[in-house]
Amino acid sequence: MKKRLLTLALALVMALSLAACGGGSGGTQPAEDSQPAGDSQPAGDSGDSGASGTVYYLNFKPEQDGDWQELAQLYTQETGVEVKVQTAASGQYETQLMSEMAKTEAPTLFQINGPVGLANWKDYCYDLSGSALAGELSSDDFALMDGSSMSGIAYVIETYGLIYNKALLEQAGYTADDIKSFADLKKVAEDITARKDELGFSAFTSAGMDGSSDWRFKTHLANLPIYFEYEADGIGDTEAIKGTYLDNYRAVWDLYINNCTCAPTLLSAKTGDDSVAEFVTEQAVFYQNGTWAFGDVADIGEENLGMLPIYIGVGDEASQGLCTGTENYWCVNKNAKPEDIQATLDFMYWCVTSETGLEYLCSGDHMGFVIPFKGNLESSNLLVNIANEYVANGTTSIKWCFPTMPSEEWKNVLGSALTAYAADQTDANWETVRAAFVDNWAAEKSK
Repeated sequence: MKKRLLTLALALVMALSLAACGGGSGGTQPAEDSQPAGDSQPAGDSGDSGASGTVYYLNFKPEQDGDWQELAQLYTQETGVEVKVQTAASGQYETQLMSEMAKTEAPTLFQINGPVGLANWKDYCYDLSGSALAGELSSDDFALMDGSSMSGIAYVIETYGLIYNKALLEQAGYTADDIKSFADLKKVAEDITARKDELGFSAFTSAGMDGSSDWRFKTHLANLPIYFEYEADGIGDTEAIKGTYLDNYRAVWDLYINNCTCAPTLLSAKTGDDSVAEFVTEQAVFYQNGTWAFGDVADIGEENLGMLPIYIGVGDEASQGLCTGTENYWCVNKNAKPEDIQATLDFMYWCVTSETGLEYLCSGDHMGFVIPFKGNLESSNLLVNIANEYVANGTTSIKWCFPTMPSEEWKNVLGSALTAYAADQTDANWETVRAAFVDNWAAEKSK
């Protein structure tokens, strides 16, 4: 597999993404030999063996646990440095991080989701300015800044949209060229539903609202009305969301839940595994998810896989692209022992520069990430390559603004309201969704 840098276009889109959503600030890359301001601990080294400390990584992504465990073992075999990886359960990262940080042997490497996470954890974030890892970034805009301090560094760039089955779409009499707007998507989905018995499949997989799946809608789908409001108001964050595009959010949610594989009243019990199973067994055409799900859906055949933008009927839909960004920032615990900080910095550098580390991070056989570092490898993940094609074709990527969501509690309240509305689709129940979105945003931001 040949190394290549991220395309200039993708780097530019990501730079705009993080800047607009408050994910980082520009600035001059510090010299490699500079020391972090205000910290006595050493800056990142080259990753060569020699550190006497140990590494404890609290991993955010359950789907990558196996790969991280293997990578940690390989690093230990190569360097003699112990690396412990513990993976939080889905939706429980913040709770587990709080618990682990209270322990004597706290994580030396942890993750935050952007500016909201930084506000909670900035007192624990080691300044990565001048580290060897920072020197490997393909753009300074992938750094999460707190004033002049580089508190975090993004380690993966991801994209999501509507993954679809080309063969099923064609069986229904359509191709991707027929879907260039929300109106088009609605027409196709409702036509498939009208002919569901004849066709033998549904338009959408079930919008499962248990903890393994609800993030796709209370976070990823909710990003769309936030993005368009931010764009309209020329902002990158707000203490008081207005909900300008909540009618559009309702319209696309209605489309999902009324044209899927099960009755809307059953969605509270549906899981992420149910959605995957429905898609790979060809029970549905469309499945909202991202590039990270390639391994789950590849069994239908790469020739049958495509990805469309999530249209909600706002803006220039003809030029709309996929949702591209990150909420995954590595942070080093500045309260760890100096030797453990050094060992952690060495491990991070090795992950993004060594042949083994890059293979595990970037290969479709492992994590399949696009990483914002100079050593990024060409992807074997078809969905990643589709995402790159959208950028290369000049579409406007939808920025990841959900790292500005006030809290996990805000998401959970919204998810509960969406579930209740799905079971009983009244205006009164949608008002509960609106209150969860708007009123609870202000309440959570004020805390």
